[in-house]
Amino acid sequence: MRVLLPLDDAAADLATVGGKGASLARLTRAGLPVPGGFHITTEAYRAFAADFRDRILDAAAAGDAAGIAALFAGHDMPAAVAAEISTAYEAMGHDVPVAVRSSATAEDLPGMSFAGQQDTYLNIRGEALLDAVKRCWASLWNARAIAYREQNGVPHDDVALAVVVQELVDADAAGVMFTANPVNGARDEIVINASWGLGEAVVGGQVTPDTVVVRHGAVAESRVGDKTVMTVRTPSGTHEEPVPEELRRRAVLDPAQAAELAGVGSRIEELYGTPMDVEWARRDGSFFIVQARPITGLKQPVEEWNDSLKGENLWTGGNLGEAIPDVMTPATWSFVRMFIHEAMAASALPGFDLVGNIGGRFYMNLSVMYTMAVSLGMRSRLSAVEQIFGKLPPGLDVPLLKVSRWEIIKKVVPLGINIQKRVRTNLKGMPAFLATARRQAEELRARVATMETGPELADLWEREIEPYVVTSCRMLEAAGRQGGATLVYTRDKLRKMMGDVDAEAMLTGVNTDGELASLGPVIGLGRLARGEIDRDTFAQLYGHRGPHEFEVSIPRPGEDPAWIDAQLAGLRDVSADTEALLARQKKAREEAWARFAQRYPRQEARMRDRVTRWNKVVRDRETARSENMRAFWVLRAFVLRAGELTGHGDDLFFLYLEEILGLLSGDTSALERVPARRATYEMYAALPPYPTLIVGHFDPVRWAADPDRRGDIYDARGGSAPVSDTVTGFPGAPGIVEGVARVISSPEDGDRLKPGEILVTTLTNIGWTPMFPRAAAVVTDMGAPLSHASIVARELGIPAVVGTGNATMRLRDGDRVRVDGEAGTVELLG
Repeated sequence: MRVLLPLDDAAADLATVGGKGASLARLTRAGLPVPGGFHITTEAYRAFAADFRDRILDAAAAGDAAGIAALFAGHDMPAAVAAEISTAYEAMGHDVPVAVRSSATAEDLPGMSFAGQQDTYLNIRGEALLDAVKRCWASLWNARAIAYREQNGVPHDDVALAVVVQELVDADAAGVMFTANPVNGARDEIVINASWGLGEAVVGGQVTPDTVVVRHGAVAESRVGDKTVMTVRTPSGTHEEPVPEELRRRAVLDPAQAAELAGVGSRIEELYGTPMDVEWARRDGSFFIVQARPITGLKQPVEEWNDSLKGENLWTGGNLGEAIPDVMTPATWSFVRMFIHEAMAASALPGFDLVGNIGGRFYMNLSVMYTMAVSLGMRSRLSAVEQIFGKLPPGLDVPLLKVSRWEIIKKVVPLGINIQKRVRTNLKGMPAFLATARRQAEELRARVATMETGPELADLWEREIEPYVVTSCRMLEAAGRQGGATLVYTRDKLRKMMGDVDAEAMLTGVNTDGELASLGPVIGLGRLARGEIDRDTFAQLYGHRGPHEFEVSIPRPGEDPAWIDAQLAGLRDVSADTEALLARQKKAREEAWARFAQRYPRQEARMRDRVTRWNKVVRDRETARSENMRAFWVLRAFVLRAGELTGHGDDLFFLYLEEILGLLSGDTSALERVPARRATYEMYAALPPYPTLIVGHFDPVRWAADPDRRGDIYDARGGSAPVSDTVTGFPGAPGIVEGVARVISSPEDGDRLKPGEILVTTLTNIGWTPMFPRAAAVVTDMGAPLSHASIVARELGIPAVVGTGNATMRLRDGDRVRVDGEAGTVELLG
């Protein structure tokens, strides 16, 4: 159990430290002036309240807030929890006065304001801290908090409370600041309320504060209030006292101070991407930020990006969702839709939504696939779907589309025939395309940079960029379909004949007859480290690949020298390590083939030919995918240049393609939608990654506020599959390893993985590949035998278990575990 977290800890999210705590952690990590302190997590609250939780809920249902307060007062804090809190407090300094602030999991959510529903205690010292923490916990159940949750439809059993303990700023002045005008909605006005003393008198409405309006860095309006009372510290806490007569009508902030404070507010708004309500304090001329939350009720619309509302479908983030792991900007979603339309012709099935955007994230509709399989009498082929998209939990009832079998057949058969024709045609042109794709991409990016006017760039899009991107997508489709079901059935046949370990070894070697694109970056880094290529060459060959390669608003690694430096620093001797891993796997492969030849001498030649075709399909698919990602670099260059030519910069990432083309031709009407889309994007991007599987209508914001949320599945029908007590998944790559689990949430934190540790994460894509040579094994929530983690781990001979659904929920950072890549199990060791 994690009782405490440092104030700036990256793990300080909504579910762990509540809304206020998560916000303070984010502000601190960004270098803003936040008083020091620590978080007491929601786990500590649950440990305290576990024995009487049912009594709390019964009392809440009866509206008995006083009875709940008595329950909390009558129970002692667990000794271990109290000891950790006391130790952390002593580390702040002897008898330091602190502010003890409640931070609920249903707090500061977009569209809701729970501010003031729970309690804060100021000027707490010494032994009084533990009692203040208990009183904060109890305030989760005061009458106003209970009523507010009921009014907003937040279930009582969904909430928990964390506490933030911070050094108390002995403020001579304090107040609140709105980075947009809350009265008229003006985004170019920062409104500051200021009064003497601590900020409680302002927040509580007990004083008429000064009001200062800052516009474009200068004071535009100023009104001095008659400040009659102020909150001050006392030996035992705080109290209100009259403001000295000489200060009542004096301005708290002079123009320079107001401009300085507004500058801090602008930094906070930039960090969050939305107008903010900020609580501030001043001591000895220095400003401190004690809280920041999005402004609620501001005249700022947000859009709803949520295809789960279209009906009761089963959506999966597996496979392509692993490749597109980010919340997408509108421009990226336009390009992803183009990619899907051309690279997955089945998505064009009239009347069916095969892909969707749920809270800005990419999902595929498995209900469509299952309905087609059932209608066409192909239920037995659904195992192939699992090998691509991952397993479904036992007992999950897949909702099927309400459409007749005959209607499915009428639409699928002609589409299937057309796809076969298109694939055959594109396969003939694929070698020539792949041979020239890199040069074509480089020339197009260079030509984009030479465009001088919007109409010129729009014309280049129509004549060259769009046809090139479409061709790239179609080549990827052809590469993936050329082997039919070869990838699935060859693997299954070999496993039956030779067992999992030998079968997986025999299927490696994809990299032998030509570089496997998924291994390209790590092999390229090795070549760079050895001096075989220079940085420019590395950027040309591999600079288009990375963890966020679909998202056009994010720079490519080839644009970011710091990315290359970070990878080289993290990998160090990766060239030797990678070569050693490949050599070890080559030996295992040769020994497995020798055993096959001894057991099935007459079948060796035919099976070698079949595996060679397997390897070619994998290699072609990965190469085509790599070139397709190079096309996305061209798309990024196109949007950036469009922003430069129109003078609207990165606003264009928040326009859809047709709107960008319209803007290039002089139609500026779409620009008015940019602020709402920025706010929508920031709202979704601030939430944790959504579940791998979603059934029915899904509300990302409400799900994120649920402390018991699941990362594997959300089923709006209720009664979803039970959470497994074990961590099991697909055998991704064989081998048994024991070691320390390192739970990593993003590739940017990859330097936390030390050599010999076990990488545990939600998903991997090519941006994670440089970590693999350091990992003793790989365990993922998402994935399947044909996912990135499986392919790369097999090639390097690293044990892997993929598609567990719950590894990051069940395993803690630093746990010692045993990974069995053959059985697909992960065991927690004592």
